[in-house]
Amino acid sequence: MKDWDIYIEEFADYLKLERALSENSQKAYVSDIEKLQQYVVEITDLHISPLHIEQQHLLDFLAYIFDMGLSATTQARLLAGIKAFFRFLLYQDLIELDPSVLLEGPKLDRKLPDTLNFHQIEQMLHAIDLSTPEGIRNRAILETLYSSGMRVTELTELKISNFYVDIGFLRVIGKGNKERLVPIGRDAIRHIQTYMQEVRNRLEIKPGHENYIFLNRRGARLTRVMIFYIVKQAAADAGINKEVSPHTFRHSFATHLIEGGADLRAVQDMLGHVSITTTEIYTHLDRDYLRQVITECHPRSKRPIMDV
Repeated sequence: MKDWDIYIEEFADYLKLERALSENSQKAYVSDIEKLQQYVVEITDLHISPLHIEQQHLLDFLAYIFDMGLSATTQARLLAGIKAFFRFLLYQDLIELDPSVLLEGPKLDRKLPDTLNFHQIEQMLHAIDLSTPEGIRNRAILETLYSSGMRVTELTELKISNFYVDIGFLRVIGKGNKERLVPIGRDAIRHIQTYMQEVRNRLEIKPGHENYIFLNRRGARLTRVMIFYIVKQAAADAGINKEVSPHTFRHSFATHLIEGGADLRAVQDMLGHVSITTTEIYTHLDRDYLRQVITECHPRSKRPIMDV
């Protein structure tokens, strides 16, 4: 009988080769199953194969992680990983019934993403010192984030060969190695070109990094951590007293488009969301604005109030 480690290894290969998930997603799913393995083998001392797991075992595990005080979000993510694992075993004809199929996770409130208004975005952009090579690069980075809504990993992976200046588009490699074309604004294009001509062209670029757009002073591709630092420093320099990350620019990009009347499907395509439900979280319009719309646009709202 195969043990847990072998099944988990095969599951990881399945996530990588057949599901084409990102490396971070693969690690998260595998970590979830390793937690279940630890519970079954070490904590409960059941010592049974994954093929013999039953629904009650999973219910006991969910109760165990609930008692540990894990957040509802963490519990839901663990359950998603477990469901994916048993769907894999079912897909491989290793089990006849999926013990996780009827399990439900905790109800999650959809948290509205934190955003910056346009004035705050402008404050951050103009707070960057353009008299330094790093400042020229950092301005181009923030302009690109706000103009395209791309994820931080997509930015670090952005290549010169995927920058189509003539048509104003970027080819972005997103989650699951999926490609999408994203339009980019004129200001962002101008700042990228300035960076490439005045800063990047003067760097001694390390072998293997020649095609990446954004580089550090040593000529190597920027890391995710560095992008986070650049964004946080720009927020601090602009006097913005809130938690700001590269993802804040992504949220702001989507929110500002939708508030400006952009089609939800178009925003979905630009963000690279598989489901439009994910994009719908950005439709959080201000209640006063909604009240104003109904007052000004609905025909019955325009009539004077009559005593009945």
